[in-house]
Amino acid sequence: MTSWTVAPEPVDSATAVALWRAYYTEVSDRWYELHEGRSTDPAELEREIAADTGAGLVPPAGVLLLARYDGEPAGTAGVRLLDAATAELTRVFVAPGLRGKGGGPVLLTAAEEAARGLGAARVVLDTRNDLVEARALYARHGYEEGAPHNSALYADHWFHKPLHPRTM
Repeated sequence: MTSWTVAPEPVDSATAVALWRAYYTEVSDRWYELHEGRSTDPAELEREIAADTGAGLVPPAGVLLLARYDGEPAGTAGVRLLDAATAELTRVFVAPGLRGKGGGPVLLTAAEEAARGLGAARVVLDTRNDLVEARALYARHGYEEGAPHNSALYADHWFHKPLHPRTM
């Protein structure tokens, strides 16, 4: 039987760094392929990966979650507080070979629980036009599109979701 597990992971662990590289390479290459017909320049890729260390995804105001599929690293989701009541979801990624196996919903559930644990009452996120799979995932899981909550350069869509307290 195959299974997903999700647990906090240090942003600087070898596993987290490898998944960050895979995530960033994919979204960067998708953007450049769509807009310029080429993959990301390797030097630019290295600069951008190094520039975003994930410093906001560490306690006490954030967390990086690492998903494993049958024990193997398979994806990530980051959660960081923007203010006392609002958490931002970032770095949501499932390795390409494991997509369609339920990892996205598992990561979203874990990220929402982590946001609650940080004291958040709602989650926000942004994404791009070309990341249609991500937009569909968020919509299926109760995220609604709304007004921009940031001025991120590559953001085209902004989503939000209230976090209702867990009932036991």
